[in-house]
Amino acid sequence: MKLRTAIFASLIATVALAGCQGSVFDGVGAKAERELPSKVQAKIKAKGMNKTSPVMARIFKEEGVLEVWKQKTNGRYDMVASYEICKWSGKLGPKFVEGDRQAPEGFYSVSAAQMNPNSQFYLSFNLGFPNAYDRAHGRTGQHLMVHGACSSAGCYSMTDESMSEIYAFGRDAFKGGQRDFQVQAFPFRMTAANMARYKSDPNYEFWAMLKEGYDQFEITKVPPKVDVCGKRYVFNQNFPGQQGISASAACPPMSQPDSIQSAYSSYQKTYDAAFSTAINKSSKKNLAPSIMGIQEAKLVSDWSARRARGEKVSRTPPSLSPASSETPGSPDTAAPTAIAQTPAPAAATTVATSAAVTAQPELDQNVTASVPVPASNPVAAETTPQAVPVVPSPEKKSLWNRMTGQ
Repeated sequence: MKLRTAIFASLIATVALAGCQGSVFDGVGAKAERELPSKVQAKIKAKGMNKTSPVMARIFKEEGVLEVWKQKTNGRYDMVASYEICKWSGKLGPKFVEGDRQAPEGFYSVSAAQMNPNSQFYLSFNLGFPNAYDRAHGRTGQHLMVHGACSSAGCYSMTDESMSEIYAFGRDAFKGGQRDFQVQAFPFRMTAANMARYKSDPNYEFWAMLKEGYDQFEITKVPPKVDVCGKRYVFNQNFPGQQGISASAACPPMSQPDSIQSAYSSYQKTYDAAFSTAINKSSKKNLAPSIMGIQEAKLVSDWSARRARGEKVSRTPPSLSPASSETPGSPDTAAPTAIAQTPAPAAATTVATSAAVTAQPELDQNVTASVPVPASNPVAAETTPQAVPVVPSPEKKSLWNRMTGQ
């Protein structure tokens, strides 16, 4: 009994520092073999899908939503289910270092080996952080999951009921032959209005890069082929004559199918017009808190390490967000105060890949239909967990609960 207690205590300390760790044991629990509810199966059939056809997932932090998309018999994907994220920790923005409590953002790939039917968090799958992009930027962390139990320290946590269904979607797709499924994790729905709202955010260039993949999925309704070169994500690119590419080295000559280029160009023109209109109406109010780069991530990581060692620390992690009504806050959380509970480490420059703002209007169905279905070849991409915001007012409690796990 003492040995089991010691092992359990050790696991808790590791989770507090590194993220959400699931445990893999022998055997497969009955919960991992539960069938999807009959109403969900009926919806799959009505949408022209097969039970074991491929799936993908999209996560939106600010909206607190995880969507499951499934392939139809015509090769394109359609959303088949949407679940409220019960809790996630940190702020908007990527994960930088282990212990910064950030939930990842980016493009990830989940294989059958990353599925855990015996997780201590009911059921789970590992996002695969750090991926090639994260490693190229020196980002660290491990055990970043989507799991049940409605408790988060850097993961995306669902209710057990929701996780049962999400897990079943992945399990059935693997039984149908899918080798891995893509998870796209975003700070928010990347509409012109939202991009205009966050145009001054320090994470904007990173988000603009992610948006290119977001847009290409909106155009094709097929998970984009994702590669990393030049320390940035590139989408649906071909590399003639290349046996392989390096995430850190400059991108070699590459090309994109003409049909996608044409549709993307049309899409961007519509988006640019919508963005210009939105930027004139955008306000700095009602913004969710976002991480202020690597310096804040290191402060939070140090706070997490000292907390895990049992040292006396502040109830909430340190934040570099200015205490101002102009500061990114959230309609559901109070703006964080500028606190520095630990000495600030030497300032480090956040490596952010620049990308032009890309298109994202409502698409004409004829445009979508004209784009051929590209081959799907997602890569294991992961994001970075973020710091916990301060306690909000009572009327803003709902999103606060999802963000902090309280």
